[in-house]
Amino acid sequence: MNDLIILALLFDGPKHGYQLKKEAGFILRQETMHNNLVYPLLRRFTKQGLVSKKTTPGQRGQTRQQYALTAKGRKELVQSLAEFSDQDARSPDAFCLRVGMFDLIKPEARFGILSRREAYLFYREERLAALKANLDVGTYGGEVARFLVEQGQAERLWIERLRRMQKQKSRGESSSADSR
Repeated sequence: MNDLIILALLFDGPKHGYQLKKEAGFILRQETMHNNLVYPLLRRFTKQGLVSKKTTPGQRGQTRQQYALTAKGRKELVQSLAEFSDQDARSPDAFCLRVGMFDLIKPEARFGILSRREAYLFYREERLAALKANLDVGTYGGEVARFLVEQGQAERLWIERLRRMQKQKSRGESSSADSR
């Protein structure tokens, strides 16, 4: 997922490595993403032709590397965002990253992502209910299970809202196409 985050951060335009570290860290709810994650990814992306690199002057006379997404990188990003495995469906971060980039993903892939995440949330709720029914989870364990069920229910409501938004957007696009 780190690779998707770095590529997605470059979608809107070139950035320096330091800025990528800070922004990726923010997305991952950390102060920064570690150098040992960011720079090897950037080297690999550059070698694969997904990212270009150019040297620019820094504010204090030093040189800095600026990275930009190539056309090949954009294509790879869009394709990777549309792919959403069962493992991705279990990850709130992988899900939110894709929802945040839904404008780049085709509608049918969006609906697939929403459906897969929703199916996982139902599965998790069933597992939590079974856990509570078959084990003595204690007072606080029960509270955790209740919280996770409520969190899943709230997310499913959000997924339904996202579906409605997508349907409205699709109707708007088809009616504007009809009026042309």
